Amino acid sequence: QVQLVESGGGLVQAGGSLRLSCAASGRNLGVYVAAMGWFRQAPGKEREFVARIRWANGEPYYADSVRGRFTISRDNAQSTTIYLQMNDLEPDDTAVYYCNVHRYGSSDWSPYWGQGTQVTVSS
Repeated sequence: QVQLVESGGGLVQAGGSLRLSCAASGRNLGVYVAAMGWFRQAPGKEREFVARIRWANGEPYYADSVRGRFTISRDNAQSTTIYLQMNDLEPDDTAVYYCNVHRYGSSDWSPYWGQGTQVTVSS
C-alpha cells in the first residue's frame, strides 16, 4: 500500500505561481519506485496526466499543456517527495492535483490516490 499526501494548492490570479508538494510513503517504496508523477482533475473532466519524473536519473516529462510552464522536481533519489512548480498559471489549470507512484514491475501507476490539493486560477 502507498500513502500519498499532496499540499500547496490555493487560489491565485492568472499569471501567478504555486508550488505543490507530494510526500509518498509505503513499505520499501524507496527501493521500488520507478517514477513519480502529477495528475489533475478539473470539474466534470477525467483525471489527466501532468508530469512525471523518472527515479533512476531524474528525467522529467510533461504534458503538452504544461510544458514550459511547470517544473517537476525531487529532493534526491532517497526521498520519495516531489514538487511541482507551476508558473504562468492559466484558468484552465484549475483542478484538484494529485500525485502517484509507478513501481518497478508494474505496468501502470499505483491504484492509490491521496486527497489531492485544490488549485484555482482566477482570470
